[in-house]
Amino acid sequence: MNAAKVKERLIAPGNLIPFILITSLFLLWGLANNMTDTLLAAFKRIMSMTDARTSLIQISCYGLGYFIFALPAAIYIKRFSYKSGVLLGLGLYVIGCLMFFPAKMTGNYFHFLGALWILFGGLSILETAANPYIIAMGDEHTGTRRLNLAQSFNPLGSIMGVVISQIFILSELNTASAAERSAMASADLQTIQTGELNAVTMTYVSIGFLLLILWMVIYFVRMPRASDAGTAVNLGPTLKRLLKNRNYVLGVIAQFFYVGAQIGVWSFTIRYAMSNLNLEKIVLPVGKTPEQVAASYYIAALILFASSRFIFTYLMKFFKPSSLLTFAAMMAIISSLIVILGSGMTGVIALVSISGFMSLMFPTIFGQAVIGLGDDTKIAGSGLIMAILGGAVVTFFQGKVSDLTGNINYSYIVPLICFGVIIYYALASRKIVE
Repeated sequence: MNAAKVKERLIAPGNLIPFILITSLFLLWGLANNMTDTLLAAFKRIMSMTDARTSLIQISCYGLGYFIFALPAAIYIKRFSYKSGVLLGLGLYVIGCLMFFPAKMTGNYFHFLGALWILFGGLSILETAANPYIIAMGDEHTGTRRLNLAQSFNPLGSIMGVVISQIFILSELNTASAAERSAMASADLQTIQTGELNAVTMTYVSIGFLLLILWMVIYFVRMPRASDAGTAVNLGPTLKRLLKNRNYVLGVIAQFFYVGAQIGVWSFTIRYAMSNLNLEKIVLPVGKTPEQVAASYYIAALILFASSRFIFTYLMKFFKPSSLLTFAAMMAIISSLIVILGSGMTGVIALVSISGFMSLMFPTIFGQAVIGLGDDTKIAGSGLIMAILGGAVVTFFQGKVSDLTGNINYSYIVPLICFGVIIYYALASRKIVE
């Protein structure tokens, strides 16, 4: 590799403070994403639901939240500024957290989904603003590596989200099974559910108030506007140019399948560990629920995800992004095969290892897809965020496979297929942009 490239400034002079502030947002939406993943296990127990029904959480978040808000967010950011987009997104994040309180008062599952929809709409706007903003904070040649660095803090937030959920939500779940709950008197069941929903609600509301403080801090901080030049939207011509760009279109498709794989792998990690380690049938430490014990493997996966992202960011100084992406996707496929065909601790370890190989995929696909797009990058970013819809679609199908086969192992055929699509993009991207 050219030595000059290794020595290029990763962050342009004067952009360090804005880089730190925007990077902190990557941590915060990681926290929300992975707290939500644990809600699948929580609501499955609280309301005795199927895997497919609990996956409505992901449909509300990634389908109705991320998908619907992304393009309007890009237009808003293009018209005003990245900072305006950040404040709007963070504001909706706050409102969504606080709306858990009225949802708890009704106890209606769909009211919780509504709060999550607003929350994830805010995250969609944040990601639409933050990802291209990070790329714009330095030379285009280092954009993918800079985004990988910022995204390295995202899994740290994910770990925080799971730990918070484990301590304040999963630990408060009553250990009564679905069959035991169905046999309870309605008053007794309501008492249990009220306590469980209160744990969920107060956790989100508390986070909402902390985020409100951060919103005020960002409001008063001066942010660079250099990359905000040119506020004319010209949506039609921009979309036509993007749709003719093969690398970008393939990048959006790859991102759809990647997010589907990531959310699917993580959403059912707790269920997989519970099933393959027979946690509901063995004696656990006093006060520990099967979900709590299984969440420990989820945390291990996130720790590996976080550390691997830093490692891949470093390796990107010496290897082409597409080469690393190809390697990671191939290893993810091998690990998925072990998850499907294996059992016990072997399967769980393979499942955890997938996170290490997924770690560079999102920012690398994003960075590769927007290379050379210039002023179209803001609108292009919305397409890559809309691709997060894959988290809803793929997870739903994964839940369906689990329900139909009665075996959570077989559901991981779905992420395996997704990783195959990512290998195709990695090879295609190498030919087009490198």
